[in-house]
Amino acid sequence: MVQAIQASKVTLGELRQHFGLSEAENPQFFTEWLAIDSQLSEADAAEVSRVRGNFKYLLEEPPLLEEAVKMVVLARLLDLAAFYQPPFRIRPELGIEISSPAEDGAIVRGNIDVLVILGQLWVLAIEAKMTTFALNVALPQALSYMLSSPGAIAFGLLTNGAEFAFVKLSKEEKNQFAVSRTFSLYAPGNELAAVLKILRHLGQQIAQTSGRSQPSENL
Repeated sequence: MVQAIQASKVTLGELRQHFGLSEAENPQFFTEWLAIDSQLSEADAAEVSRVRGNFKYLLEEPPLLEEAVKMVVLARLLDLAAFYQPPFRIRPELGIEISSPAEDGAIVRGNIDVLVILGQLWVLAIEAKMTTFALNVALPQALSYMLSSPGAIAFGLLTNGAEFAFVKLSKEEKNQFAVSRTFSLYAPGNELAAVLKILRHLGQQIAQTSGRSQPSENL
């Protein structure tokens, strides 16, 4: 089984060098986040709107505290996706510390919290004041964890509380990955609804491949 190198310091270049990892060029490589035609129930749509409303309310009184964002947005999203219920099991992984120079010369520090669901879906939550870090900060770390998973296919969700992006890794023929577009709570409408539908779709897939039964999606 492929072992992950030290996740806290890994770069895409190192993953390319040590694991032959490359970004997939075939647009059909990662379609799981695209073909989601089902609709949310009225109750779920209302809950998603409530989550976005809660997030916007937090913005009214800066600084935007990372723990509050995680509780209000990510925890509720995983709940709506039914990841706290059978057949899913969530376990935490060791967190990662990150840092970046600010405009005034100070060092902005943050953390990446890591959760893994059934060993196939990795959730990386970037924690920093005012969502300082872009999602690409967590991409090498996500891929290093996903390379260590035993299955041939793994998925990831990157979030800083306000933005979300999905990742797919395949080890079937060669190590390849692709990233979805970014979904934002700042965008018009409510892109959190799309994030929830994709999470449920991926949850159904990993439940099937893990050999565990899952109730039908309530979409």
